[in-house]
Amino acid sequence: MSFKKDAPITAVGMGLSGLGLYLMQQKDPFTEQEAMDLNKSSVNSFDRFAAGNHSTSAKKVSDIMMYSSIAAPALLLFDQDISQNAGQMFALYVETMSVTGALFTMSSAAFPRARPLVYDKSGAVPLSEKIRANAQNSFFAGHTAAVSTMSFFTAKVFHDYNPDSPARPFVWAGAALVPAAVGYLRLEAGKHFLSDNLIGYGVGAAVGILVPQLHKTNSNLSIAPTAIPMQGESVEGVALQYKF
Repeated sequence: MSFKKDAPITAVGMGLSGLGLYLMQQKDPFTEQEAMDLNKSSVNSFDRFAAGNHSTSAKKVSDIMMYSSIAAPALLLFDQDISQNAGQMFALYVETMSVTGALFTMSSAAFPRARPLVYDKSGAVPLSEKIRANAQNSFFAGHTAAVSTMSFFTAKVFHDYNPDSPARPFVWAGAALVPAAVGYLRLEAGKHFLSDNLIGYGVGAAVGILVPQLHKTNSNLSIAPTAIPMQGESVEGVALQYKF
């Protein structure tokens, strides 16, 4: 960890997360008539099967799983080598979550999408819930992305600190299954479509793995500022390099 590099990244991530959350709450909600006129036939064929889903119990279980997963990286402290670097590991975890938070909130703010429950025609979903700004936050699945980040972060750190551990495959299997279960519950709850969950899962897994990887002292993956010559001029940019 480098305070000069990591502190600004974490601060920017948190700042963008807060800004994105604010913008998510400022979306123009559906009018009552607009909400009543929505039809699942307008949903793409890949996601249409989930339109109208609504399960309060699935929502509650998904909430419990997400909040419980926040403490998942604490399990790493049972490893003596990791516990000796607990301070840096906590800072790395906060940075990782700030990156996912920024990606999720800013994406959701920029791309409004009605949640599946808005398409319910049975009357199980109150109209008041359909005309909230929050009803337009389907893209992408925040719960799934957060749990995916936390679980894959935990698996990645364990993997790197325990190169000879026979538990590695089981740790990775758990990291893959937990966010998948959360994604399924969010689908059943009518909070997100399948595509929202797949994107959330992928974003969370990528961030959870890549951020720790980029902090390895012997990492073969690096990201650094660079100047790219274009038509006689030098344009500043970012270079992603992988050595093999």
